[in-house]
Amino acid sequence: MDFTFTEEQQAAAEAARTVLAGTAPDGVPSPQESPGAVDGDFDRGLWRTLADADLLGLLAGPGHGGSGLDPVALCLVLREAGRALARVPLLETSAAAWTLRTYGSEALRAARLPAIARGELPVTVAAHGRTGHEAPQLAVDAARPSREDGDWLLDGVQTAVPWGATAALVLVPARTAAGEDVLALVDPAAEGVTAHGQVSTNGEAYAELELREVRVPDRDVIVADGAVEALRRLLATGTCALALGLGEKVLEMTAEYTGRREQFGHPVATFQAVAVQTADRFIDLRAMAATLWQAAWRLEPRDVAVAKIWAAEGVRRVVQTAQHLHGGFGTDTTYPLHRFHAWAKQLELAHGPAPAHEAELAALLATDEAETAPA
Repeated sequence: MDFTFTEEQQAAAEAARTVLAGTAPDGVPSPQESPGAVDGDFDRGLWRTLADADLLGLLAGPGHGGSGLDPVALCLVLREAGRALARVPLLETSAAAWTLRTYGSEALRAARLPAIARGELPVTVAAHGRTGHEAPQLAVDAARPSREDGDWLLDGVQTAVPWGATAALVLVPARTAAGEDVLALVDPAAEGVTAHGQVSTNGEAYAELELREVRVPDRDVIVADGAVEALRRLLATGTCALALGLGEKVLEMTAEYTGRREQFGHPVATFQAVAVQTADRFIDLRAMAATLWQAAWRLEPRDVAVAKIWAAEGVRRVVQTAQHLHGGFGTDTTYPLHRFHAWAKQLELAHGPAPAHEAELAALLATDEAETAPA
């Protein structure tokens, strides 16, 4: 089989690499250097540049201003974003666009996707439920009081929503009294929505969104079997791509530092103990890459679980080794490595840490065994 990326996928990655080349992670203060969040909003200038490079509509259809590409192309772009610690809702907006394209009505796609592709509607996703440890659709009740007016009412709480107070729209999973899962596009400034500020592990501005009888037009609601689960898998896979890019950049920083730092008249990179540790981290990154591309290609539950296990554990080991080999620089909050460590911890836990996906994988394998067992 040919595992080479297509020309379109490679072009998207190259465009992202060019756009993000000037984004310096050390230009953003660490959480310890500034009170509260490092900034109350995402990088609007970078967002505009990404839109001008046609990178915000990768997963939107060509008929709605997008490129019509697949999750593999998105993950190639996210890999570059992870290297630069790009402070933009690129994953969330792209995942929302893919969900609208795949499961939304034609009216919804026509109304929202062109504006998303142009960068006019940055979208985030409420994917962590009320506590961060439950299915997000269980945290919000959805109801249609009257089919005549066509509106839905949402009640509930979603926590840890990235840039939840400043995004133009939030894609909110919810569940009806009949047990039907829905996805609703909610304006965070709409009547009945209250945003309580939160600060994420990497110092970015998150929000807990409290919804009280929030009215959403029927056009902005997706009712389709499997849509919420598919969105969850794409978000988890995209997180793996961000972790891979971050880890690759950190290993490069470590190689550069140990190559010029000398002890006993020799670069520390020539010491066996240092070489073994960096080689192990290189193996981690290769495993992260192999499982990521499998997950992005298939978006199957087992593949996504395996990819997230490797991403969570691998990126943690990469940054811990980097801090160890950097010595005192590894704990200096004015040195960019500190920012990478904070982001790595955020990505490790986002959309489920390794133990959660290990449990999910075990359940899936047990189901397979039960189904194939002889009667």
